[in-house]
Amino acid sequence: MPIKISDHLNKDDNGKSTVIAWLLPDNWRLPDQMKAFESWLQENRSLAPSKYSADIGFSPREDALGGGGKVSIESMEIMLRLGLELYLSEYPED
Repeated sequence: MPIKISDHLNKDDNGKSTVIAWLLPDNWRLPDQMKAFESWLQENRSLAPSKYSADIGFSPREDALGGGGKVSIESMEIMLRLGLELYLSEYPED
């Protein structure tokens, strides 16, 4: 799953939220995902405001010594303008 971005105001024929992007489908490392998510926000900053969500699925890193991903103030401003909520979903490693 790693990053699923959905629009909850625009529904499909089954009444489910429209998925507008899948990012890094096979990468579960949070730092990589946050970079990809911030790039996506920059590229899509002109989307019409709606009720969006970004669900970032990640696994703990075995090599982690602290740190991890961050959300910049600029990205938070874009998320606020778009109406995008961020979910962080932790999954166990295989």
